[in-house]
Amino acid sequence: MTQYAINILIVIAAFISMECVAWLTHKYIMHGLCWMLHKDHHKKETYGFLERNDFFFLIFALPGIAGLFIGMQYSYNAFFWIGLGITLYGAAYFFIHDIFIHQRLKVFRNTNNFYLKAIRRAHKMHHKHLDKNEGECFGMLWVPFKYFRETKQKNPA
Repeated sequence: MTQYAINILIVIAAFISMECVAWLTHKYIMHGLCWMLHKDHHKKETYGFLERNDFFFLIFALPGIAGLFIGMQYSYNAFFWIGLGITLYGAAYFFIHDIFIHQRLKVFRNTNNFYLKAIRRAHKMHHKHLDKNEGECFGMLWVPFKYFRETKQKNPA
């Protein structure tokens, strides 16, 4: 296998791994120890473009930045490609979560895409719980199949 193919596989593996990291972090840290930062994402307590919850964006960016930096220092080794996968996941998270779902920028309001509708529905179910102890659908890109079934039932082909 060429080094090029190995690097692409590393990026893909890092990207997919980040969904697991995001799920675990969201469930056990954001809805646990760091609820004071995440709470305003569920109960609107601040007004304006930014929320305290946006601090997590900086926290999650650090491993990606570190991987990119360290990997560049050592001839674009595996750390660079891991950092790139983490950074690409962060970009996907921003576009799906902040722009598409929460409409922080008023674009991509309507879609007929089956997958995106299921993700939006699952996220709405997550936000119906206003406290830290109850919740569901802590992931972002991978949600339970029931939301895909519900989407298909509401919009048959």
